Amino acid sequence: MVAIEARHFGDWWKSIDRTLLFVVLALISVGLILSLAASPAAAVREHFSDPFHFLYRHSFFAALSLIVLLAVSSLSRRNIRRLCALTLVGSLALIVVTVLMGHEVGGASRWLRIAGFSLQPSEFLKPSLIVMSAWLFAETRNGAPIPGRVIAFGLYLSSVVLLMMQPDFGQSILITLCFGGVFFVSGLNWRWMAGLATTATAGVISAWMFLPYVATRVERFLNPDSGDRYQTETAIAAISRGGLMGVGPGEGIIKRSLPDSHSDFIFSVAAEEFGLMASLAIIGLFAILVARAWMNALKLTDHFAQLAVTGLALQFGLQAVINIGVNLDMIPPKGMTLPFISYGGSSMLALALGAGLMLALTRRRPGAYLRA
Repeated sequence: MVAIEARHFGDWWKSIDRTLLFVVLALISVGLILSLAASPAAAVREHFSDPFHFLYRHSFFAALSLIVLLAVSSLSRRNIRRLCALTLVGSLALIVVTVLMGHEVGGASRWLRIAGFSLQPSEFLKPSLIVMSAWLFAETRNGAPIPGRVIAFGLYLSSVVLLMMQPDFGQSILITLCFGGVFFVSGLNWRWMAGLATTATAGVISAWMFLPYVATRVERFLNPDSGDRYQTETAIAAISRGGLMGVGPGEGIIKRSLPDSHSDFIFSVAAEEFGLMASLAIIGLFAILVARAWMNALKLTDHFAQLAVTGLALQFGLQAVINIGVNLDMIPPKGMTLPFISYGGSSMLALALGAGLMLALTRRRPGAYLRA
């Protein structure tokens, strides 16, 4: 039994893209380090008696995410499709439950309270929708007797409608961009692409007209004097104070007054304590992750794997861009985690699922890659 397990591990180790694996592990490690820096101030602000409350929880989810990452990365492509189909159906069902009886924060119902933990189903919707859409687009191209594009667009529209009912405009935008990216790479039909663009435009206009919080955030971004911009201005102050090399680990003071310093604004904590060089290193890790995944996707022989890897990498890249852009006051504020670095159990587990899927689809199997 031990010999069989060792052989399976050896096969997995030889076939896995170790560059992608090490980059993901590096991001998880950076998240733990920054959680150590940011969590005490957040715990005090949230009136927890233990200053390391968030660090312990972050470490727990990081360990659990590592297990998910390794387990999913060993799956076959058939099992990947099965897992994502189940995850997609489960996520949509849980979002319906969340809309009806979810825990409300700031006027939005996006979380379910389960045994003392908060579950955000929309996080698991993203990777599963990307993979299933990739499979449906690939099946259509391969001549399968199913209306793949119709089903994919139906799943996408159902997802966005449910997200907007929470409401969650940011996740809707991210899903739209990832879905559009997968559709574009699949060999777009201009009529379908025009339909997607029209739908997205109508959604943005509707959000502006009927969701006051969306309009308010955009107006504050365009006109800083129109309302409260405390979080953004505090984040910018932290980044400016860090300078080139930072003030030193644990020496940041602005994090004490920065809401969500351990989650949405953890990049500002990194900039204050470790400086510009560390901030650029974090950005570099995400750039390597996306570039490496796309390089692999170009060489894959399976169209489904190409589309899925492209979409999953795009999700990582866009989510990082959105989070960092908010910290730098380059886009309107939106609650979006920095992948593997921000505190958040649902986000961490869902990102581990996505990274595991990406690693599984890029494994070196016989015939998986084009010959040089």
